[in-house]
Amino acid sequence: MPSKSLYQVRNEPLGALGMSRSAKRKLWAYVFIFPQLILFLVFTIYPIAMSYVYSMFEWSGLGPLENFAGLRNFGELIAEPNFWNAFRNSFIFMSGTVILQLPFALVLAIILNGKLKGKTFYRTIYFLPVVTTTAVVGAVMQNIFATDSGLVNHLLLQLSLIGEAIPWLGNGSYALAVLIFVSSWKWFGVKMIYWLAGLQSIPQEVYEAATIDGAGNWKAFRFITLPLLMPVAAVILLLSVVDGLHAFDLVKVMTNGGPGVATEMVDLYIYRFAFSGVGSGLPQIGYASAAGIFFGITVFVISIVLGLLVKWTNGRNG
Repeated sequence: MPSKSLYQVRNEPLGALGMSRSAKRKLWAYVFIFPQLILFLVFTIYPIAMSYVYSMFEWSGLGPLENFAGLRNFGELIAEPNFWNAFRNSFIFMSGTVILQLPFALVLAIILNGKLKGKTFYRTIYFLPVVTTTAVVGAVMQNIFATDSGLVNHLLLQLSLIGEAIPWLGNGSYALAVLIFVSSWKWFGVKMIYWLAGLQSIPQEVYEAATIDGAGNWKAFRFITLPLLMPVAAVILLLSVVDGLHAFDLVKVMTNGGPGVATEMVDLYIYRFAFSGVGSGLPQIGYASAAGIFFGITVFVISIVLGLLVKWTNGRNG
């Protein structure tokens, strides 16, 4: 009689329940996943589903759902100029942060990926703002860019680069630019790490072969680094765009959407109607839910388009 293989012995039924070791391992995996699944359903799936329900009602969050509004909240949202102002600001903010972060982070990643002495120290320094709380960064930057006592105006005046203090956070155009700059500085380290991961995935043998063939640094970057980085670049672009469309904490701390509504983003707009009681004095959960759904669908569509770009670049370079 032939002897049993090790695989057959390990997967024989064991115990009174007749469960194999493989089945027991799977059972324990589900046991450990179950608490996380419950939290995900309660704090993610359920709120999203209820947002669609709330968007069909005129509801303040108090009492039962009684005043059915249908699609009226969406109609009011589309006709509201302040919403489109926040919508536009969100995309300006996202575009500005993407344009500032991605190319400069790539240049720094290339430098830190080379034979630079102390590059680990520099990587840590550039990544430090990422682990700093956004609220703390916003509070510090608010003081730095203050009109009368801010460090930026003080330095510019001392260097005679300006004749009078600039209201960085008191002027709409300046305030939005400052927010873009601070957010880009805050999250610069994340993009740098993304690019470093992509650069380190390129085999060094390719660069060595290019060097033997007489290629300089620029040609190696143009014909080797950039083409091989395209799949990673598409993913970084996708993540940067989605992240850039959400800037609630920094905006709330630094400008609170001001001056006026010059720096109000969609996240802050939703917050005002959901919790601050704009206009009527009571929260407007139904209207805020409609705004959240509309903006969420917009971000989802953008993610799908960029996801197709990622798939296309992976297929082209595969």
